[in-house]
Amino acid sequence: MDASGFATLVVQERGDRLHARLHRPAVRNAIDQAMVDELHRVCAHLEAHPKVLILSGTPADPESGAKGIFASGADIAQLRERRRDDALAGINSGVFDRIAKLPMPVIAALEGYALGGGAELAYAADFRIGTESLRVGNPETGLGIMAAAGATWRLRELVGEPLAKEILLAGKVLKGSECLAAGLVTELVAPEDLIPAAHALADRIGAQDPLAVRISKAVFHTPREVHPLIDTLAQGMLFESQAKFDRMQAFLEKKKDGKK
Repeated sequence: MDASGFATLVVQERGDRLHARLHRPAVRNAIDQAMVDELHRVCAHLEAHPKVLILSGTPADPESGAKGIFASGADIAQLRERRRDDALAGINSGVFDRIAKLPMPVIAALEGYALGGGAELAYAADFRIGTESLRVGNPETGLGIMAAAGATWRLRELVGEPLAKEILLAGKVLKGSECLAAGLVTELVAPEDLIPAAHALADRIGAQDPLAVRISKAVFHTPREVHPLIDTLAQGMLFESQAKFDRMQAFLEKKKDGKK
C-alpha cells in the first residue's frame, strides 16, 4: 500500500504480511485522530488484500537509553475536548473492531506501556507477544471515563472476570510476567527479539493454507449458538478447495516416502 503520506504509522509490506509501527514517539504513541484514520486505511488495504498484520510500537534504543513503548493510550489532549456525540461515534472502538475482524490474523508485538486505548488495541489482536518491560492496564476510571473501546468485554474473555475487574475497576497494571501468567501474551522475549518473534509467528501462519486460516478465524469468532452448523458449512467449502487436495496429496506422498 502507499503509506508515503502517513504521519503516525511506519508501514512495511511484503508478500504475506504488513507491519505497521505506531510512530508518535514524542507523545509516547498516543492514539489520536490521525492515527485512527491511518489505521482505517491499513484495514481497507488488508480487507482488499488479506495478509497477516503485525502491530508494534517504538522499539527501545540501547544507544540513547530510550525505552520501548507500544502506546500510552488515547491522546488526552484530544480526548478532553470530546463530548457525548464523539463518544457515540465510537472513534477508537470502530477501528479496533475493524482490526479484530480483518480476514487474516493480527499479531501485536508489545513493549513498554500498552495502556488505555493502547491496551485495547492490543486486545483486538489475535496474538500478543511481549517483553519483560511490558505494562498493560486500563486507567480510564481514574480519568473520569471508562474503557469503552473493547476492554469491558475483550479483556474478560482474555483473562477472566476477576482479573479483568481488577484492571478495569481498580486500576491494576500488569507487568510482563503477569501478562504471561494470565495468558494475555503467549510469550515474553528479549527486546531485540520482539519483532523477529512476531515475524516467526507470521511465518508459521504463512505455512498454513491462507483460505483455511481465513475461514477458521471467521468461524472461531461466530456466536456459540451457530455452532456446529457454521463449522459444517465452512468445512464443506474447504473440502472443495484445490489446496485441500494438493496439501493432502503432498502429505500422503511424504508419508509414503518416509516408509521406503
